[in-house]
Amino acid sequence: MSELWDGQGPRPGPGAGDGQGWDHRDVPRFVVGCDNDEQDIYQMETGMNDKMFQEEDMEDDDDESQSERQIVVGVCSMMKKSTSKPMTQIMERLSKFDYIDVVIFPEEVILEEPVEKWPLCDCLISFHSKGFPLDKAVEYAKLRNPLLINDLNMQYFIQDRREVYRILQEEGIDLPRYAVLNRDPDNPEECNLVECEDHVEVNGEVFPKPFVEKPVCAEDHNVYIYYPTSAGGGSQRLFRKIGSRSSVYSPESSVRKTGSYIYEEFMPTDGTDVKVYTVGPDYAHAEARKSPALDGKVERDSEGKEIRYPVMLTAMEKLVARKVCLAFKQTVCGFDLLRANGHSFVCDVNGFSFVKNSMKYYDDCAKVLGNIVMRELAPQFHIPWSIPLEAEDIPIVPTTSGTMMELRCVIAIIRHGDRTPKQKMKMEVRHPLFFDLFDKYGGYKSGKLKLKNPKQLQEVLDIARLLLVELGQHNDCEIEEKKSKLEQLKTVLEMYGHFSGINRKVQLTYLRNGQPKASSEEEDSKKDGPSLLLVLKWGGELTPAGRVQAEELGRAFRCMYPGGQGDYAGFPGCGLLRLHSTYRHDLKIYASDEGRVQMTAAAFAKGLLALEGELTPILVQMVKSANMNGLLDSDSDSLTGCQQKVKARLHEIMQKDQEFTPEDYQKLASTGSPSLVNSMKIIENPVKTCEKVYGLIQSLTSQIRRRLEDPKSADLQLYHSETLELMLQRWSKLERDFRMKDGRYDISKIPDIYDCIKYDSQHNASLGLEDTPELFRLSRALADIVIPQEYGISKAEKLDIAQAYCVPLIKKIQLDLQRTHEDEAVNKLHPLYSRGVMSPGRHVRTRLYFTSESHVHSLLSIFRYGGLLDEEKDQQWKRAMDYLSAVSELNYMTQIVIMLYEDNNKDPSSEERFHVELHFSPGVKGCEDEENVPLGFGFRPASSENEDKKPNQGSLEDLSQDQTDQALHVSEPINIQRRSPMIRSRKAGSMEVPVYSVSVLAVDSSLCSGLFGASTLGVSCSAPNLRDYVRTHHHHRKPPLSPGSLPCQIGFEGCSMVPSIYPLETLHNLLSLKQVEEFLNRVCESSNEAQASTMKGEAAVTTVLYILTLHFKTKYVIDSICPNNLIN
Repeated sequence: MSELWDGQGPRPGPGAGDGQGWDHRDVPRFVVGCDNDEQDIYQMETGMNDKMFQEEDMEDDDDESQSERQIVVGVCSMMKKSTSKPMTQIMERLSKFDYIDVVIFPEEVILEEPVEKWPLCDCLISFHSKGFPLDKAVEYAKLRNPLLINDLNMQYFIQDRREVYRILQEEGIDLPRYAVLNRDPDNPEECNLVECEDHVEVNGEVFPKPFVEKPVCAEDHNVYIYYPTSAGGGSQRLFRKIGSRSSVYSPESSVRKTGSYIYEEFMPTDGTDVKVYTVGPDYAHAEARKSPALDGKVERDSEGKEIRYPVMLTAMEKLVARKVCLAFKQTVCGFDLLRANGHSFVCDVNGFSFVKNSMKYYDDCAKVLGNIVMRELAPQFHIPWSIPLEAEDIPIVPTTSGTMMELRCVIAIIRHGDRTPKQKMKMEVRHPLFFDLFDKYGGYKSGKLKLKNPKQLQEVLDIARLLLVELGQHNDCEIEEKKSKLEQLKTVLEMYGHFSGINRKVQLTYLRNGQPKASSEEEDSKKDGPSLLLVLKWGGELTPAGRVQAEELGRAFRCMYPGGQGDYAGFPGCGLLRLHSTYRHDLKIYASDEGRVQMTAAAFAKGLLALEGELTPILVQMVKSANMNGLLDSDSDSLTGCQQKVKARLHEIMQKDQEFTPEDYQKLASTGSPSLVNSMKIIENPVKTCEKVYGLIQSLTSQIRRRLEDPKSADLQLYHSETLELMLQRWSKLERDFRMKDGRYDISKIPDIYDCIKYDSQHNASLGLEDTPELFRLSRALADIVIPQEYGISKAEKLDIAQAYCVPLIKKIQLDLQRTHEDEAVNKLHPLYSRGVMSPGRHVRTRLYFTSESHVHSLLSIFRYGGLLDEEKDQQWKRAMDYLSAVSELNYMTQIVIMLYEDNNKDPSSEERFHVELHFSPGVKGCEDEENVPLGFGFRPASSENEDKKPNQGSLEDLSQDQTDQALHVSEPINIQRRSPMIRSRKAGSMEVPVYSVSVLAVDSSLCSGLFGASTLGVSCSAPNLRDYVRTHHHHRKPPLSPGSLPCQIGFEGCSMVPSIYPLETLHNLLSLKQVEEFLNRVCESSNEAQASTMKGEAAVTTVLYILTLHFKTKYVIDSICPNNLIN
């Protein structure tokens, strides 16, 4: 038995209630259920038995003195619930009300005794759990008619998810779109369910994957989430927590075939669930936790309890809590809230539920329950009582001191990780079946169509198969499509044995006058009338190396946040993890619709947040596909007018069979880029270099053919399950396409050649093919000219093309930087209920945008050529521009990072209040000599005269201890003199090291595999030294590089074939927010003016396209009726 004491002095032990010096107010008033005869005797000794178990004495007490009478609150539930820590804590506090006694109904009495022998009470707290006889509780309530805290009849409905959803719907409470599948247990196959590869249809309602499958019985916690094939397929299986797991990923993609279920739309919640606990309609406490569907690992504290953090509810969510409480007639009620797409949805109502491990909640809950009991029953017992008035909650505001600044926002634009070579095939199609498909999916609205999902790709494959059968049966049939192209289309679509949108896609573009002859791929003579350009794309999948790069970069990325030098759960970067786990971090991750980009984003999130398990659940829950308004997607086949002119001029210059002249240097390298000039010097004569490249490709294909003929190589497996046959197909296609029929070279194939040789040099070097280093060297030099110049040759062209690609992204970045543009639905830590968090008001926003090369090139062009700063007046910006000009390639995992800080000591209207920093990394390290790499100035550099004052500038706050808010000292402009040209000499981390200090750093500099370099002289870095992390956490390492070995042979954690990533370099660290906002506004305004000037022309083209479309469709209908009919 547990007793209460008055809080003064030590708690009385057993026997203290024997009447020795206690008056009637000292008699224990909170009795926890009897487990044995000894406790029964003890209850009688305390004088409570007469009051609790004998109805006659209770009635006599009423007659004698109602003013002395206590209000008895009975707790009727299974012992596991009634003796739990939350219940005990709350009931102890409730008993401190002067006129309230609490009695716990013993479990054996509840289960074995008739209700007539149950204890008497004036107010009943009773709720269902496993094994509880709810029918008896209802019977007891009818017999004794106590005040019910939670209605008992409604608890039958709470046990059935169908009824819960019906009630929620009737009350106008938002919930996910759903449908109920009721199965007859005797005939489970007779149900209205149609299952397809990527969706189910329930009672005529279609639910595309991802969707959720819930058993209708609320006691069954085996909830499944099914993922689309584009995200990897399979399902996440949730269950009641077992140890440290609450779900597990399964490759099974088919829904369950027995039982009744609710199917509902999956809500993307960024990996967070919110649990709401009401105590009456006017009180709601909310806690957030990591979603069990994310990686299935339950985060627990040192006491083994699941980690949850209190969060604040919006006004609308508080109204929802009130509605749920009243609709289900449950004063104490828990329910689950999903915050998705700016709205809140209720997805489950649990009934009676208490918060665990929150003393503030226990105080509040007891106070609210006590007030409810007293308000309802005090008048009947003639007890003088009124609801006490309390002061309003005072919000806690974090403070800073000195010149420290607080990190408020991090925005990063990141290119995807290492991928397989992209491959593409173009063909012109005119068959009516292709036009039907184009029309079916709305291609005529915009003149182009993208087909990615399995159903669409299956339709394209069916057309290809049908046309090939007809060609095989009738050689003279009028099928204009080339047989070899159709066969390639069929072969590629049949790869893997199943469809996945991540691997393949088909694009169709309407050509009103047919396709002009442009290369060896379009050999047919030009036909009259409209046609469709079919572009088939495959390959380009994220490799295992790409996943490692993304995950490791995510792990290192944490370290830019306050407390980055700390250690949290065995990982570096505790600051970000602490912020995120305590709901002081507003994180959103966006990715384009390309599979490699989405998987990069998921792998990065896994490393950033220290998640475990498969990428598919992380992708579905954490990554938003931003294919609306062109935010991160671009149609590379739909070039702007400026880009088409640039490509034509580039092709013209590169087709000259002579050495580059000074005029060519002026035409191609008008910006004076050192990397471009160096590449032109390597090439000398573009046509001769293309001939060399062509000869090297021929040599390569010959070597591969010889390997294929060698029996020893029959079963040779290359990287990522590629075979020699597939490798030969890749190179043979490039060999055919690079040299055209007229003997000229197709410059547009140079990026593909470089793509393939870079991939094979890194991943298939073990083949030992001859001349691959020379092919790599020459194709890289060509690619260093062609790729960046496709985005503009002059500064004006670069800016024009860049705006066409990324103005929507620029506008989004503007919104991200506006501190007042807050999302009310974001999870925010509630300061009054936070334990162990000393700076609950800190809130950092992170926005991560994962995209492809085109957006990274374009965004960098806008910063470089858009007029952010004047190079003549700002030396730091000039040095940054020189550095960017020396960077030859924006490789995989290239990053552009914007960081916003706030100085709370400055006036809110002052320009000095907000401080913006711009950082950049060219991404993955290539196989070039380290000495040729351009030199930056380190990450977050400070002036040399301030260095002594700031020994640990990068460590903004050690959040592992969660001390009071500290932040960044304002950096001054870089004051370090550099040699020119900017070529890397000896370097430790991201800082050039004078000769005299090299010997001191020799031990660490040999490893050179960290993501962010640790800085030395004149530079401070908030990133941890990953080399130390590797040594600490991984014992099986390869030996460090010997001098002179290629840096591409070692990467993360000493693993070969996974190149490490260049550290972030600061481009500028003294920008004001006003400067940046005005610059972004100018970029958007100039883009709007350019867009307005072209709208008239576009409108005319659209009108012509629409008229031609009607003409063609009319002609096709007439032709199908009268094939010989001629229409001009």
